[in-house]
Amino acid sequence: MFEDRFAEFRRLVYSVYEREGRSFPLRNNTGAWGILVSELMLQQTQTHRVVPYWNRWMEKWPSPALLDAAPLGEVLLEWSGLGYNRRAKYLKECARIIVRNFGGEVPDTPLALESLPGIGPYTAGAIACFAYNIPTVFIETNIRSALLHFFFSGKEGITDSEIMPILEAILDRDNPRKWYWALMDYGAAIKKLCPNPNRRSAHYSRQSAFAGSSRQIRGSLIRSLVSLGPATAEELSSRLKPILNTDATKEKDLYKALDALKNESLVAEDEGMYSIKN
Repeated sequence: MFEDRFAEFRRLVYSVYEREGRSFPLRNNTGAWGILVSELMLQQTQTHRVVPYWNRWMEKWPSPALLDAAPLGEVLLEWSGLGYNRRAKYLKECARIIVRNFGGEVPDTPLALESLPGIGPYTAGAIACFAYNIPTVFIETNIRSALLHFFFSGKEGITDSEIMPILEAILDRDNPRKWYWALMDYGAAIKKLCPNPNRRSAHYSRQSAFAGSSRQIRGSLIRSLVSLGPATAEELSSRLKPILNTDATKEKDLYKALDALKNESLVAEDEGMYSIKN
């Protein structure tokens, strides 16, 4: 009975993919380094925003060795506007480790990939699958939407631990790369046709507003230090005055953001002067 249901789902997903499958530059290049870059960029960011950044990134740093040699400030400048700047630092750290520990080649197992900075179980599984066509089980927002819609219709509070065994059972082990592309596209299509199924997930949370948030302040600080150079906290406060004057934010949040960026080794402080850490 379950096998019939699984087979029905596979046929549905592949039929939708054959008719309406999406095409991205990220899918046309299945080189392992390009896949790793795309998967870190896609963390918490929609595909249509990632594509132009990925295109520029791969033109500039088409190999881990080239990114490893680049100054962090230049990397952050290229990343500017994509958000969550620590991902850019993770990518540069990944490049360094890949060059020094893996002979310049992206590792091909989820376990080895998880040893790299910023790469957790989902990202490791996705890289192994899309770069090396290795059958792995992983979940992200569109995959979750697809399974919630088809297998858990009308149910609330569904955990990923309930979804994962189904993902294991329905996995196309002969062509996992194509299967996950199809599954993600099916999930994306579902969200356009009905209320977001992810709202019925036990893990669902709505992202807070960006304006006036710590994310906005952190991103603005990085952009300011990259484009205008080192500055004191007072000078940075002046540069960010339009943001800090909003009702949602107080100037003390600037100092919290600076401390957080220092802790993440994105920003360095020397005698009250802040700069991008090299």
